[in-house]
Amino acid sequence: MKKATLTKNTKLANDLLYYIYSHIDIDINMDELAHLFNISKFYMHKVFKEMFGRNIYESIKSIRLQKAATLLITNKYSTITEIAALCGYSSQTSFIRVFKERFMMTPTAWRRGGHKTYSKNIIEESVKTKNSNATFDHMQPTIVKMPQIEAYYIRHDGYNDNVRQAWQKIQLWTYSNNIESYEQIALFHDNPAITPSDECHYVACVQVNDTNASINDRLPKFKIFGGNYAKFDLKGTDGDLLKFMHWLYSEWLPNSEYETTTKPQYVIYKKNKYLSDDNLFELSFYLSIKF
Repeated sequence: MKKATLTKNTKLANDLLYYIYSHIDIDINMDELAHLFNISKFYMHKVFKEMFGRNIYESIKSIRLQKAATLLITNKYSTITEIAALCGYSSQTSFIRVFKERFMMTPTAWRRGGHKTYSKNIIEESVKTKNSNATFDHMQPTIVKMPQIEAYYIRHDGYNDNVRQAWQKIQLWTYSNNIESYEQIALFHDNPAITPSDECHYVACVQVNDTNASINDRLPKFKIFGGNYAKFDLKGTDGDLLKFMHWLYSEWLPNSEYETTTKPQYVIYKKNKYLSDDNLFELSFYLSIKF
């Protein structure tokens, strides 16, 4: 495949996945989606499968269920019907059926504590998370209203050490474009408390602050949602961030008066562990909330 074609297909696949994540609360019609991107439905399915290794239908189903599983834990004031609708299910019966197929229990059983056993098994699979000694019970967030952020990005499958390769490419891209002022941002589409780390979608992003920079189109760009967020400032090492996210979804949110939304959480790095010699990070973590 020629470089220009690869770049074009990568951007298309990423734009499709971004659209899915951004519109997971509605019925996503394949004919309308292909028309929106001005391509044939056959070509759309072909490119998506080549880039992500699974078809669009499987991805939509997986994303809907992950979002719903998280909201069932965190949004205690919302009914199962309301959560199903938030994640694009018009029928509660069909939602219960596919949820049980994925998580081996009903949404009601999941909400009543079944998620804790499921999450514990996920943690046991992550050695770094399991070995982390970090505690977060003392942490309290600052509530902030964040603007929409336009960023260039590289998508990576998995919350793992191979993310370093994505960040090295972004670092080289900033050097090649002589960009001196920028923010490093990571977008976390999935909840690692209910999804194995290697199956989660991580997006390494850079917000360019140099208004006069001459930027090539090697990297695609998108917009990170603005809105109301709970902001947590933390420092740590390997395993600490995933453990924090487990705590956030399993303990802090259910015990707070807040609920989360389907918007992805993200971090703004002050120190990026993937680009530091000591493997330590310092960051602000932003979780979309409503009251």
